[in-house]
Amino acid sequence: MSETEAKIESLVQDWVYLPDISERWGVLVTEVRQMVKDHKLIAVRRGPNRSLQVPAAFIDDHGLVKHLAGTLTVLRDGRFTDAEILEWLFTEDPSLPGSPIQALCENRGTEVKRRAQAMSL
Repeated sequence: MSETEAKIESLVQDWVYLPDISERWGVLVTEVRQMVKDHKLIAVRRGPNRSLQVPAAFIDDHGLVKHLAGTLTVLRDGRFTDAEILEWLFTEDPSLPGSPIQALCENRGTEVKRRAQAMSL
């Protein structure tokens, strides 16, 4: 395991397999895979089978956490890698308070996207 992978593993506690997401949302697994391909969702290969998994905090019962896709777009436009995005989203920020992903889950997306834009300049 690389240092980056270890860092992400320490930050992200809960993961969900793509088929489980499709079942939860009532959509085909190909639709979830397309979201990963379209960069609306980040999936990481992990575990002994190196299967694609998504941080559980990214989804709710109805779809993606509000403002997540837009935040991912802003960070990718700023040339952040998926690993850097995951690290930023899951790292505690006392000024928020909490982590950016917690803020997104609490519908505080405007502040998270503002910070993402500032970082991407």
